[in-house]
Amino acid sequence: MQVDRFVPVEPARVWKVLSDGWTYPLWVVGATHMRAVDADFPAVGTRLHHSVGAWPAQIQDRTEVLACEPERLLELKAHAWPSGAARVRITLSPEPGGTRVAMNEHAEAGPATLIPDLAQQAMLVPRNKESLARLDSIVRNRP
Repeated sequence: MQVDRFVPVEPARVWKVLSDGWTYPLWVVGATHMRAVDADFPAVGTRLHHSVGAWPAQIQDRTEVLACEPERLLELKAHAWPSGAARVRITLSPEPGGTRVAMNEHAEAGPATLIPDLAQQAMLVPRNKESLARLDSIVRNRP
């Protein structure tokens, strides 16, 4: 399920936020607490160690980098036990006056893969639109 948003800044500014793992709970809807970020993040194989959900029922989980092309692509495997795992692909495309940020997410493992595509879309599209709106705000307003 893909969503996209035009952000009126150059790709380098968007990448600066994407490549700072400590910012993920600020813009990723559902991420609530960052416990640790591997030192070389976002290098392939590095991980974000985070919590998902509201306290006290938080789930301790992780997200792993599958692919990374600075200022162009970040592909992640987001674990969300007990529902499974999802593949999240974020691409940055320069456009006149800014950057088109696209986020594509789909269930890849576990019980969530049994959810029909239309139902997944109904859940993921609004969530990811809000995530990109938050990312936009951070990119444009963070000093």
